[in-house]
Formats: sequence, structure tokens, C-alpha cells
Amino acid sequence: MSSAATCLLFLCLFLVAREARGTYRFYAHNPAQRVAAAAAGARSTHTLYGVQRMQKMQPAGYHVNGPGQSHCKSRPLDLVFIIDSSRSVRPAEFEKVKIFLSDMVDTLEIGQEATRVAVVNYASTVQIEFMLKMYFSKVDLKQALTRIEPLSTGTMTGLAIKTAMEKVFAEESGARPRSTNISKVAIIVTDGRPQDKVEEVSASARGSNVEIYAIGVDRADMQSLRLMASQPLDDHVFYVETYGVIEKLTSKFRETLCGLDPCSLGHDCDHICVNNRSSYYCKCQEGYSLNEDGKTCSRTDTCAPGEDCEPLCSERNGSQSCTCREGYVLSEDRTRCSRVDGCAFGHDCEHICVDGYGSQYCKCREGYVLNEDRKTCSLPVLSVMHETTKPSIVEPGVDGCAFGHDCEHICVDSYRSQYCRCREGYVLNEDKKTCSRVDGCAFGHDCEHICVDGYGSQYCRCREGYVLNEDRKTCSQEVRAVIVEDPCKCEAQMAFQRRTQVTLRELANKLDEVTRRLQQFEAVPRRF
Repeated sequence: MSSAATCLLFLCLFLVAREARGTYRFYAHNPAQRVAAAAAGARSTHTLYGVQRMQKMQPAGYHVNGPGQSHCKSRPLDLVFIIDSSRSVRPAEFEKVKIFLSDMVDTLEIGQEATRVAVVNYASTVQIEFMLKMYFSKVDLKQALTRIEPLSTGTMTGLAIKTAMEKVFAEESGARPRSTNISKVAIIVTDGRPQDKVEEVSASARGSNVEIYAIGVDRADMQSLRLMASQPLDDHVFYVETYGVIEKLTSKFRETLCGLDPCSLGHDCDHICVNNRSSYYCKCQEGYSLNEDGKTCSRTDTCAPGEDCEPLCSERNGSQSCTCREGYVLSEDRTRCSRVDGCAFGHDCEHICVDGYGSQYCKCREGYVLNEDRKTCSLPVLSVMHETTKPSIVEPGVDGCAFGHDCEHICVDSYRSQYCRCREGYVLNEDKKTCSRVDGCAFGHDCEHICVDGYGSQYCRCREGYVLNEDRKTCSQEVRAVIVEDPCKCEAQMAFQRRTQVTLRELANKLDEVTRRLQQFEAVPRRF
């Protein structure tokens, strides 16, 4: 092997080893500890805030069938991501966070009866991007993640946790009731030190059975992460050096949020195995009953659902009479009984009658819901706010936006049709789907010279040769004394004095003008 090839091979091995060690790094409080942690990286998979941890063992009962296959199944969750989008998170880094969230969604079973996901975006303010009840498919959920934009300023982590507890983990927002025993999980991602208190609000959240995971990136404050996270901290606090490797935490959370399927690990049920979280129990098919051993099943009906059966025959006065049980009809050869559709004999369902082998029940057509009488159907009530100043009106119908749309920002259902809207500060383009940023100064301003749009706020600037006054709106000419001649010469001194006098007169005129404007401003009545 040539020396060049040898060098290339060692370089590749070095980069692979460095990548393996750089995923989860030791969070130390001084440079010496960071160096020590780096030296220990080859001996441990990941280390958290000074406590070295070997790679976590797979949970008991975790079996792999083959490449990429396992019995690990994500348990149903009410999952809320709380993401920091303060100014320290650069746009490219924020995109990495969204990729991490999308990868997390891929590992979960998303659905109304499975895992529900919400996102809380925060900086100095808090914005709920979407609630737990909004998306029940991975496609719609991942599309919604791509539309999230950073907020840019501040790090009010405590306020974000409080908002999640009060507004997102609420039943009216899509959180399941406590009686369902659905786990509530919050995953916080931040790269800074909170500017408000997190200890008390985090303790309150944990006291409400919300499990909190805290992910710190780069400059994140480890003490704050520990105050927020659930116990044990070794399993709930994570740190990565850059947003570039945050995606590698996906597999770690895949293992952490894993729920085992005991039935797939092997069972001794005669018919049906039912997963009961950490254990299982046996059920029998219809027409069978469970024996005392709780495993095997015995036939309880001479006619299993959907099967033909023997007729009930009796002999009287030398002739044989055969009949069938209720719900069955005798065949022409009088040897078999066949199941009939109970709905065929009449029903009082408004839409659809379903035969349930011995009983019937009603269903509604798609887009309708069954009323309390379990017979009639109604369109669900949807409250729609139109793009007018009129108050919201209530119309019957289903939310067409829930079935997919191509709006860049907001889809609005308008009874059998949908249209797109843009968030504040944006206007709808001609394609009626995409949105463009608008110049805030175009809507009016009170700058004397130049208005500058600052994406959400505006500020004033002056033309060259002028300076901004203390009111941050008006401008005054910049005063400069220029000596054109040598001041030691008599002629130059005279010229300097004349220029100074002119400048003083200009200053006096400007002062009079400012005084006049101030008097006019004070004369305007105030409205509070």
C-alpha cells in the first residue's frame, strides 16, 4: 500500500472515531474538564454533565427479528416539543432542529388513538405552532413542521413550559384524559440560559405527571437543564456540542419512548393475544369462550359467525321437521342453515345499518357523526373565521383542510371549499397559495427622513449629513467646524470666527424649530 493511501486510510478512521465520540459530549464547567471528557470519549458511548454512562442496555424483552426489525413499538403519547428559536439559534441551525423533529415523528406511530404531537415555539414570546388535536397523519404533521419559523429574540423558557401546561396539555386542545393512562411527554430543545425562572414551573409540570426531557446544545446552561428535567437525570438530560449532530439523538429517543409489544415476544393464547402495556391477556373468537386456564377456548355456539350450521330437526307423527335458529334460514335441501343479514328485515338507521351477528347497529356516511340516539346522523359543527371584520359564523360541515392542502401558511375551511391565508406581516401571492413578506413601512410611519423595516418592527434613519434626534424620529443637521486656513494667521482666524457665528445661528434656528414641534406635540390631546 502506498504512503498516500495509508495516510488517507488513517484520516478516514480518525474522522469516523471523532464522529462517534462527538455525538454526546461531556458538559463540563471549565476547559480542563472538557479536555478530560474528550480523552474519556473512546471508553464511553456518551457522558452527561460529568457522570459517565456506558451505552444503555436494551430493555428487557427487546428482541430483534432481523435487520431493521424489532418488537419495540412506540407507545401512545401526548408529546409536546418546546423549541428555542432565540436570536442565538441561526437559521441553518433552526433547520437542523426541524429535521430532528421530523425524524422523531418518523419513529412514532402517529394517529388519533396513537401518539399526538404539538409544537411550542419560543423566544422572548411564546407561539403555539399547532395543538395535539390538529394533525393525526405523519404527512400533514411533517408538512406543518417545515412551516415553523424562528422568533429571533430572548429565551423565556419558563414561560414556554407554563404555556404548554396551561394551553397545550389541556383536554380541549387534544390531550387525552388522565383516565386513559396516556403518557404526557415534553421535550425541550435550547442552546442558551433561560431569562426567567424554570424551577418552579417545571416542578409543577412534573407534579402533573408530565415527563420532561431537556436537550442542551452548545452554550446551553446545564444547571437549568437539570432543574427542568424529570428524574432520573441520567435518562432525561442530554447535551450535544452543535445542532449539526442533534439528529443523532433520534435513535436514543426511539429507544427511550419505546413500548414493548408482549404478544409479539411470544404467547400461549389459543386464539387472540391482547397487549396490555407491560403484559398481555387472552381472548377468544366470537362463538367461543375462554376456559378457566385463561388461555384456551371452547366452542359455545353450534354456529360460529359467518358459518353455516346444522338445522334443528325433530320428528313428529312419522315426519321430520327442521328449523334454524333466529337469524338463520334453511337451505333448499333442508340440510344446512345459513346466516342472514339482520338489517335486511328492517332497521331504523338514518344512514347505514350494520349486522353484528345477532344484533344490529347504525353507522353514518363519511363526514357525518352519529347522534346520541345512535340512529340519526348530523354534520359536525365547525366554527369558521372568514377574512372579514365580521364576527365568526358557525356553519355545518367537516374541515376540508384536515384532508390535505397546499397552502404555505394557513388553510381555512369555508364549507365545501378551502382557501389560503397568510400570517401577519405577509400577503398572499397571485397563485393564492404562497405568501410573501411585506414592508411594514409601506403601511405608514412617522419618520422625518427614512423608515427601515426590521421584520416585525420599524425604525427611523436620517439622510447623510444629519443625525437622529432623541425622539428617534426627527433629524438635525450634523454640526461640523472646519478650519480652512491656518488659525495662526489673522485671515484664517477671521474666517473661523465667521463660520462659527453662522453655525451658531443655524443651531439657534434648529433649536427654535424643535421647541415649536415640542409645543405642538404637547398641545395634542392624549387618548388612553
